[in-house]
Amino acid sequence: MATYPHRRAPVAVGAAVAALLLAACGSNLSPDDVALAQGGTQSSVTTPELDSTSPASGGASNAPPGTVDPTSATSPDQAPGGTGSGPGPETAGDPEAGGGGEQEPAPATGDGDAGDCAGFANQRGITDDTITLANVSDISGPVPGIFKPAQDGAAAFVSYFNATSDLCGRKLELIKLDTRAEASGDQQGYATACDRAFAVVGSMSSQDQGGAATAGACGIPDIRSAGVTPQRIGCGSCFAAYSVKVDRIAASQPRFWTTRERSASQHVAVFYVNVEAAKVNAESFAAGFDKGGMNVDLVQGIDTSAFNYVPFVQQMKDKGIEFVMYFGPYQFAIRLQQAMKQQSFTPKVYLQDPTIYTDTYVEQAAGVGEGSYVFSPIELFDSTRIPEMVLYRQWLNQTSPGSIPDYYGLFAWSATRLFVEQATELGGKLTRESLVAALRGVREWDGNGVHAPMDVGGKTTSGCVKMIRLSGSRWTQVSSGDFLCGPLISTGVG
Repeated sequence: MATYPHRRAPVAVGAAVAALLLAACGSNLSPDDVALAQGGTQSSVTTPELDSTSPASGGASNAPPGTVDPTSATSPDQAPGGTGSGPGPETAGDPEAGGGGEQEPAPATGDGDAGDCAGFANQRGITDDTITLANVSDISGPVPGIFKPAQDGAAAFVSYFNATSDLCGRKLELIKLDTRAEASGDQQGYATACDRAFAVVGSMSSQDQGGAATAGACGIPDIRSAGVTPQRIGCGSCFAAYSVKVDRIAASQPRFWTTRERSASQHVAVFYVNVEAAKVNAESFAAGFDKGGMNVDLVQGIDTSAFNYVPFVQQMKDKGIEFVMYFGPYQFAIRLQQAMKQQSFTPKVYLQDPTIYTDTYVEQAAGVGEGSYVFSPIELFDSTRIPEMVLYRQWLNQTSPGSIPDYYGLFAWSATRLFVEQATELGGKLTRESLVAALRGVREWDGNGVHAPMDVGGKTTSGCVKMIRLSGSRWTQVSSGDFLCGPLISTGVG
């Protein structure tokens, strides 16, 4: 059985890819590998460092100024195309599976009772007409556009809100700030946000430690897509729609595999791109798998500069590995899968962290990606039974044509909705301080059904996950129910 040294530096599983991609930029990767990361292009992306915008203009419509006309959006019963969910679950009967049933559509302000607007006061970032929000994300830098989907997701919800609602007579304005994938850029972005915005929504940065102290010092409510560094996660006014504590994993994961693939689950190898963010997550999962009844024989990092993956495949052959798990960007995952194919090594299970759940991976992994599994805290992107998912895709297309539905973008949409719902309930009592206090009490946030329930206020891992698989170039859910839910395993790593 493998052993795992204790690590500090807790990092969210999904957010860890931020550091992985940027670490890759300093390696011997080809320019195409780096530029293509997360849907980027080889040419540089020019994004203003400060872009203060209202949502996309609706043109000559009856929609409020600075909004998208809701009458121009696709009807909710017209499913957007794209990443597929397939025909439905392949397995059933899990006693801890999340309950089924369609979610009801919710207005932009949520289903809760709106607070009385009496006493609503203008303050930093709030005028008679607008509430200014900010999004501070990696847009330019070593991997151009790496977290633009998070900015697009926040902008999409702002557009939806402005076209359909108001908050005590006020519309939303979104300031888009670029960190340049630097700690100093994150700090500068938050200095601007503290001065100009009431709150920050949907941010995603690989260097989010840079602005953590600034956000905490000014007390600005910061509802991120996900937190990456311990400094940001420890910030008192900072929260995340995707909440993770690295030394906890959902017990439903090893239970699923020991039930579905008992033999393979006893011969496991866990690989990761050899940077700290991936290392701590891989070691935590490996320890959690062991505690959950699986048997991990190998935990191995692969340097970002490595191009010959054959030795790693030989290690698996020598140890009789039947189950392979990988943490890292899809570019490296594809290299490992190509090496396995070249060496005629076919494990019964190949499992990846949720960041490869993209159309880009499907296209670039053609010939080697078929059959890959992903553990995912989100619903399938083309799940038309979830009205909120349909809304996300419609408004994303309206405000950012060509933007591909994305893991981080969905959580940014969710984070912006969370802000609106909490602010609406506070009504005339809305201040930065009262919003932060309200966020501490949010314990089961699911973004109106688009992701697993998250303990936002407690800043810990969700006990719910679903398993999906790439089959025939489409992603298909293979776990039963909405999500597999249960207790958490304390891994002792982190």
